Amino acid sequence: MARSDPASGHARRKAGNAALPLPDQVALVLQGGGALGSYQAGVFEALADTGIEIDWVAGISIGAVNAALIAGNPPERRVECMRAFWDRVTSALPSFPVWHDDQLREFLHEWSAGFVAGFGVPGFFSPRPIPPMLAIPGTVQALSFYDSAALAGTLDALVDWDLLNDGPMRFSVGAVNVESGNFRYFDNRLERIDARHIMASGALPPGLPPIEIDGCLWWDGGLVSNTPLSHVLDNQSGDLLVFQVDLFPAAHDRPRTIMDVMAREKEIRFSSRTRQVSDQLLKLRKEREAIRRALAKVPPELADDPDFRALADLAHESAVNLVHLIYRANAWEGGSRDYEFSARTMAEHWLAGHQAVSGAISKAGLLATNIIDGRTAAFDLSPPAGKPGA
Repeated sequence: MARSDPASGHARRKAGNAALPLPDQVALVLQGGGALGSYQAGVFEALADTGIEIDWVAGISIGAVNAALIAGNPPERRVECMRAFWDRVTSALPSFPVWHDDQLREFLHEWSAGFVAGFGVPGFFSPRPIPPMLAIPGTVQALSFYDSAALAGTLDALVDWDLLNDGPMRFSVGAVNVESGNFRYFDNRLERIDARHIMASGALPPGLPPIEIDGCLWWDGGLVSNTPLSHVLDNQSGDLLVFQVDLFPAAHDRPRTIMDVMAREKEIRFSSRTRQVSDQLLKLRKEREAIRRALAKVPPELADDPDFRALADLAHESAVNLVHLIYRANAWEGGSRDYEFSARTMAEHWLAGHQAVSGAISKAGLLATNIIDGRTAAFDLSPPAGKPGA
């Protein structure tokens, strides 16, 4: 992994991105959100176009799929393979004409989602011929409404597992143990990753079946935490820049219709402590700064005291700059937005992600100053609600 530039003391600079110097580590953190994951693909494409190199990618659910497509391909093929995945899973629903009336567009949106519910998603999942209520108890057919076996073939076709496991990029995905309820991360620095780990991270019940790994059954990590931010922060090894791509906003207007209620419930459930984690991060950093200031006043004869040394170790930290890129849904996107896999909507989400990064880079001055000075801060550089990518 690249190290800090001695000339700056904190940041290294990469070719192709003069506006934004980069610290020791750059991480891309990808939340779960089903069909909204094409927004993350647009974000990654824009980061690559800008010359920002990712050292660590971590994901949950559809974020795990996108993460595997990134880490499991050489730089020149990453966007191509992400495009191949998203073209495949949206191939059953073409790019319908755009209706500018929100009510008409919402009708088309919900119809598309209903098509997915009835027929599944190519290369991803398909409905079981026998409903799980009629299947033999204890069989995999009894544990979900859909069969996700097609996703294994899609991943194997688009991901180089040797590169993902042995390449320079760190890779982490989260899942929850069905029997114990314990959450864990599968990490290529700790174990060998294959398609099962990605599928486990995205096995959202009761739609998709649990995935067996080493004798245990695993479900979607979003049931416990829909963002892998805490895992990245707990394991940082130097100054860190994090691009966190969230697919559900924590805050939004109060609902006015039952469809708004369905959408808002998912936003609250799957925004999943994003703000809580970043707020705790900043609070902890302030507390450590206070400890370091106090330790600086300790007389020299006490500086080697074991208790003061232990306190100094606890207060030591590297800088973190956290950039939130949050998808803001259109007025016509309701509670089914995470399973509306149409080509039209996918393309719009992709473009919104690309534009969000362009907007963030245009505000890179403050972020660059923080990186160079080694300060910690969190930035929400997302567009306002209702204007994704604006």
